[in-house]
Amino acid sequence: MAGKFQSASGLKQVRGLGSAKSGVHHWWLQRVTAVGTFALALWFVASLILLPNLDHSSVVAWVGQPLVAVPLLLLTLSVFWHARLGVQVLIEDYVHGEGLKLLAVVALNFFILGVGAIAFFSIARIAFGA
Repeated sequence: MAGKFQSASGLKQVRGLGSAKSGVHHWWLQRVTAVGTFALALWFVASLILLPNLDHSSVVAWVGQPLVAVPLLLLTLSVFWHARLGVQVLIEDYVHGEGLKLLAVVALNFFILGVGAIAFFSIARIAFGA
């Protein structure tokens, strides 16, 4: 054993408690979704400003165009994905009980999936003229 350094992280690896190597991936996804959301939000706001009228029929006709519906769906995806990533970090940092933490993350996933599906369905329904 002489000359070989035994660290606490080595003990964690034996016990299976070492780094899961997922932190960098999560951090990177948060940054990518933030940039995507920002760019698509700029497009969305600029497009709304350029609309001649913001009444219901004008906006529905605008959303019904494929070159509008697709970026709007991408904006929706990016916003909900970014929100999920951010709230998950808050849960992992501030909820200390493992069971409660798991329950909160599962509830978050169901909420994001449910509300995101409603948003996607709404945009698709307008885009396909239903």
